Amino acid sequence: MAEETKKTEAPEVAVVSDVPVAEKPTTTVVEKEVTPVPEPEKPAVEVVGEEESKVAESTSFKEESNKVDDLIDPEKKALDEFKLLIQEALNKHEFTAPPPPPPAAAKEEEEKKEDEEAKPEEKPITEEEIKEEEPKTEAKTEACETPIETGAPPPPAAEPVKEEPIPPPTSTVVAEKVEEKVESVVEEIKETIVHEVTAPAPPPCEEPAASPEAEEKEKTPPPPPEEVSIWGIPLLADEKSDVILLKFLRARDFKVKEAFTMLKNVVSWRKEFKIDELLEEENIGEGLEKVVYIHGVDKEGHPVCYNSFGEFQDKELYSNTFADGEKRAKFLRWYIQFLEKNVRKLEFSPEGTCTIVQVTDLKNSPGLILSKKELRQATNQALQLLQDNYPEFVAKQVFINVPWWYVAYNRMISPFLTQRTKSKFVFAGPTKTAETLLKYIAPEQIPVQYGGLSKEGESEFTTSDPATEEIIKPAGKCTIEFPITEAGTLVWEARVIGWDVTYGAEFVPSAEGGYTWIVQKARKIGPADEQAIGCTFKIGEPGKIVLTFENQTSKKKKLLYRSKTKPSE
Repeated sequence: MAEETKKTEAPEVAVVSDVPVAEKPTTTVVEKEVTPVPEPEKPAVEVVGEEESKVAESTSFKEESNKVDDLIDPEKKALDEFKLLIQEALNKHEFTAPPPPPPAAAKEEEEKKEDEEAKPEEKPITEEEIKEEEPKTEAKTEACETPIETGAPPPPAAEPVKEEPIPPPTSTVVAEKVEEKVESVVEEIKETIVHEVTAPAPPPCEEPAASPEAEEKEKTPPPPPEEVSIWGIPLLADEKSDVILLKFLRARDFKVKEAFTMLKNVVSWRKEFKIDELLEEENIGEGLEKVVYIHGVDKEGHPVCYNSFGEFQDKELYSNTFADGEKRAKFLRWYIQFLEKNVRKLEFSPEGTCTIVQVTDLKNSPGLILSKKELRQATNQALQLLQDNYPEFVAKQVFINVPWWYVAYNRMISPFLTQRTKSKFVFAGPTKTAETLLKYIAPEQIPVQYGGLSKEGESEFTTSDPATEEIIKPAGKCTIEFPITEAGTLVWEARVIGWDVTYGAEFVPSAEGGYTWIVQKARKIGPADEQAIGCTFKIGEPGKIVLTFENQTSKKKKLLYRSKTKPSE
């Protein structure tokens, strides 16, 4: 879409469901030369250039059911696990919890803690250290023994003196005193160390009595689970919540943890982007109503969103939208506002419509997309936001009027899209645009510029007036009759895709001998005519209107028409 890309006062979404169909006269198709045969549907292909050469065939994508009972067992199990993770997160208020501190602050705090732990502490002396000190003490004692025992310096070396024995009493007394002194010093050290090592642990500190506020806080029950809503639907509320959760699971191939991470990121992004405030903003995308708009629904009831980048050929509009960063940011906000408003109009019920169809018109936009850096950046950013924050909201993405440069464009946008998203793509060249759209959207729902019958400011017909499709075979003629049983005014319109046929209309009265009226003289209508042919004919008698289409080409043509009768006043 792009998903899903815009904001500002978005145009109203025309979602048609069970719309009453206006009465119209019975139509009779008369086949003269060739009997029309319905054209078999072909797979949607990517067509480039006027030669309608097949470039790539899109993968067929079928939208899955949103009913829980239709899920296979592994998918049901994944949904249950997903709900458990979400409930735990809601209980812990993880969706509204403040973000964790930045890595730099956390690292600084950790380093500070490590520095405090690394401070030197005074450690008691161990017994091993005591043992290491004992030999040193003894060595000092031995060194002191000689001067104490002799009491005098040694005799001169020149005259050796005969050593006289020291009386035993004196020697014994001195030695005993020295030894006792050393032992007493060592013993005193040991007692001090042992006392420090084996000192009893200090008595445990008594915890201070809890304050009345703390006791009251303990008695207070935990806060209730937080409430989180996305697109106006609360998480884990009812079956509508299941529809939303299935979008996240499918976007991540039913990998529960990845889907849960994506959900948390989306909730965080919506708060950061201030989605609720954005919905109330006005006049933030003036002039963009023709760039992105919702028009009608497809054959399955999905709203159809049209994106026409060719409108940016208007230099003033381009400058007002992309001239600087502030304007580009404003465009992005408008795109998201536009998308958000229309997403909230979806039913979000298992049986209802929960997705949209995106139609991207690439006519007159090659130079813009490939050469305009500002537009390219804004488009890529919008695509990324859609894929990250609006999962599984596009049922089909149809590219029309695809020019020769499609390959370059596809390579440019592919990195921003998942394989599942790309499987929903359909591509059509200029000559196949109308035919491709008609496969998915009814003629009365398609704007006239894209080959349909819906015109802006239409007064006679609306999207609730169905059209009929017929095939005109090569070199064949097709006649359409509108019977008229009473006087009144008949209104009809018709168009042939690609035209290049001869068209005429006449009124044939029912009364014998009546005159035939020429309503439209037969004339050739070329392929350049993109508009439908409409006519109003006032009738005063019963009869019929006959439309004739003659195809003189070698290609079959698709005819679209509808009519209604207005009674005379």
